[in-house]
Amino acid sequence: MSINDDFKEIMDYAHFWNWLPDWGVVQEVYQSFPNSFSVLTPFAYAYLEELIRSTTSEYGIEVLDDLGKPKRRKVGIRLINLAISENNNNLDYIVLLEKAKAYFSLSKPTDAGDNRNNVVHGYMHPRFWDKESFERLLHDIATLSKYSKF
Repeated sequence: MSINDDFKEIMDYAHFWNWLPDWGVVQEVYQSFPNSFSVLTPFAYAYLEELIRSTTSEYGIEVLDDLGKPKRRKVGIRLINLAISENNNNLDYIVLLEKAKAYFSLSKPTDAGDNRNNVVHGYMHPRFWDKESFERLLHDIATLSKYSKF
């Protein structure tokens, strides 16, 4: 699949009002400024999490604790594990979710802000983002897109 095919696949499944216009801008910017991957990568990571969240019971609701107080939503590996447990009848999707775990890893105390894990949006320090890693992320998002439940 080419990068243009990946953009098309993502946009075919993106939420019409919440994400589709932004993906159009991302594609336009990336095609005009190929070195823009460093500013577009955080958007792609945020979208990856929301795409996965759309297949879980946490999507579109306020998550509350036992006392009825707002609770933090699951992110990163915990979000992927929730999606796996709630989609156990879809083996093809589970295989892709297992692969997506490579984009997230739990922070360790020694990380101390030296990587993106401290905000749980990816495994790679921004100085190591490059065109190849951005396009690989887009391809993986495109592959997951057909499973979205936006």
